[in-house]
Amino acid sequence: MTGSAPSPMPDALPLDPLNTATLTIACPDRKGIVAAVSVFLHNHGANIIHSDQHSTDPVGGTFFMRMEFHLAGLDLARDPFEKAFGEVVAEPFGMDWTLTYRAQPRRMAILVSRYDHCFLDLLWRKRRGELHVEIPLIISNHDDLRRDAEMFGIPFHVVKVTKDNKAEAEAEQVRLLREAGADFAVLARYMQILSGDFLRGFDRPVINIHHSFLPAFVGANPYRAAFNRGVKLIGATSHYVTEELDAGPIIAQDVIPVTHRETPDSLMRMGRDVERQVLARAVKAHVDDRVLVHGNKTVVF
Repeated sequence: MTGSAPSPMPDALPLDPLNTATLTIACPDRKGIVAAVSVFLHNHGANIIHSDQHSTDPVGGTFFMRMEFHLAGLDLARDPFEKAFGEVVAEPFGMDWTLTYRAQPRRMAILVSRYDHCFLDLLWRKRRGELHVEIPLIISNHDDLRRDAEMFGIPFHVVKVTKDNKAEAEAEQVRLLREAGADFAVLARYMQILSGDFLRGFDRPVINIHHSFLPAFVGANPYRAAFNRGVKLIGATSHYVTEELDAGPIIAQDVIPVTHRETPDSLMRMGRDVERQVLARAVKAHVDDRVLVHGNKTVVF
């Protein structure tokens, strides 16, 4: 018996990578959460492309999920889709949830002082397309990096901060951030401590980066102190900013080994390289909706 081979399936039209949405969920763990979300998306024509989940404890714990899906086949406009999800799925399960759209880049403000290594790294990563963000403004307490910002075509605002004008300076910074529509801010080695008034006034996530010597080596020259102690590891920590200094939920960390051959200057160069990489990872995780805060900890998918 002979027959012809089946006709090949026609090539599917390529899907627009920007035509996607990301759903993040946190709720009390119970049976049926994944099924309810998946069935709802399927019934409304969404095509799930990534899904991650975690439970702190299957009995009485908190359930976290991140789900990314294409919007091409969706049978509802965005507003009625979100309303329906809230009523049908989120409310019955007591979910805290967010739904973001890839076609709308996050607006990332940068605060920086004089160190340029993290600052320039973020600008280059944005230019190369590694960070899906817009940068509406840069705020500094010094004028040193204005030319670098102007080379990238980004507005640069200097707001001087002293002990006597800190409240007024922070109020001006918050005004600038709000007027620019910043979704979050990054402290790219901004060497000022943000007050609770700033954090409440901005009311958006703020991401910080610092070396991982804290609290062992504090002060103006931690790499010299680390060299004198003979450390064998140096690293960096990136975290969300809270009113408690350098104690917010950690997003990313890394360390590298060092030897007795290093000098304070080489330790500093290596440390700054780690800081660049860790901050970039933290920012990308935030922008890609991979970070869910749980108390003073994070779940990073």
